[in-house]
Amino acid sequence: MSDNNFPPEFTFGVATSSYQVEGDIENDWSVWERAGRLKEPEARAGKACDHWARFFEDIDLIEQTGATAYRMSIEWARVEPVRGEWNEQAWTDYRSRLEALRARNIRPIVTFHHFTHPQWFHDETPWHEPSCLVSWERFAKRCAELIEGLDAAVITFNEPNVLLLGGYLTAMTPPGIASGKLAFEFYANLARAHVIARNAVIDRSHGKPVTVGISQNIMAFAADRVWNPLDHALVKLSAHHYNHAFLEALHTGQLRIQMPGVMTGTAIIDGGAKSTDFVGVNYYTRTHLRFVRKPPFVEFRYRDPSKRGLTDIGWEYYPEGFGTLLRQLKRYGSPVWITENGLDDRSGARRSQFIFDHLTELLKARADGVNITTYLHWSLMDNFEWLEAWGPRFGLYHVDFDTLVRTPTPARDYFRQIATSRVLTPPPAAT
Repeated sequence: MSDNNFPPEFTFGVATSSYQVEGDIENDWSVWERAGRLKEPEARAGKACDHWARFFEDIDLIEQTGATAYRMSIEWARVEPVRGEWNEQAWTDYRSRLEALRARNIRPIVTFHHFTHPQWFHDETPWHEPSCLVSWERFAKRCAELIEGLDAAVITFNEPNVLLLGGYLTAMTPPGIASGKLAFEFYANLARAHVIARNAVIDRSHGKPVTVGISQNIMAFAADRVWNPLDHALVKLSAHHYNHAFLEALHTGQLRIQMPGVMTGTAIIDGGAKSTDFVGVNYYTRTHLRFVRKPPFVEFRYRDPSKRGLTDIGWEYYPEGFGTLLRQLKRYGSPVWITENGLDDRSGARRSQFIFDHLTELLKARADGVNITTYLHWSLMDNFEWLEAWGPRFGLYHVDFDTLVRTPTPARDYFRQIATSRVLTPPPAAT
């Protein structure tokens, strides 16, 4: 096979998450917005992209990318707005959407948890309390029932390390806690919750094979000050704890964290050993780390040593880190899925080159023996980007946030060319 070819079984797909696109959701993030906690305090997700109402039209957009898989998430607050009370119509509506994808030969990749929660969850059964697993199991079993018979792949949790950092260490995102002790309890319970969800899917599979994993944010790290040994120590600690600690817990069955002054602990995760059928990874950038003298003792800084120009969100454009990190994932012995990879490109001029550069690194890693089987582009369409609100644009489709009209970007056609031909060729020059 040529070095720039993808095998016939390789999956190309696109990704979204419920809160970022569906619209009209009341959850912990909508509460966070009203408290003025975004970078633009007046910003609200509101109707988002109105994907909930326009889903069946948006399937056409998915098809037009050449994708054969669509990653979407189940909004917990939509289906269980009050603890213990199901919104049965919402479950029915999700099922009809999944069946519609299947009817168009698009495989659903269903994320059970993509950052958001019903507000009652934090108030009554938060992640750092044992009761969280009772609430989670009830939800996970309904999600497993939802996908029964559809041959859907499952991502139990999206970026547990990001949820840890924002929600339990820096208090930048819901639930807004900054406690190393509670952070470790949260992380261990999240690993246990993954096992619970996996078991729920197996129980509804009727003996058929299941495909269950997580989606982990991985990041390249470098010392901000090359002469400073503390910066280098942070790189080593972060490379392990940020990129690998949670993955290792689901590979070995033991969660180990040793970050002095931040969070420390060891926990046995019953059933956690070899509990993923694939390693899902989200990759965007590299960050330079600087030691500071207050918890969590680190600052993230984005540099541009290659002079490519930072992305519009201010991140380093660093495809080389993608290849390096993919090679590290061989240690888990599982297929690797790229569950997110994309660029904030507000003009639309750089995204095709970004896709080419990162798929080039992916093919090099495959040639080196990394079993990468799936690439999901983030994202199908521009959407509400969490703390950044409406500024960033990651979509293969540009969305006018006033009219909600979707317009293909040049990268849509380039992505379709690769996905349908299965040959990676350089993109046309941007105009």
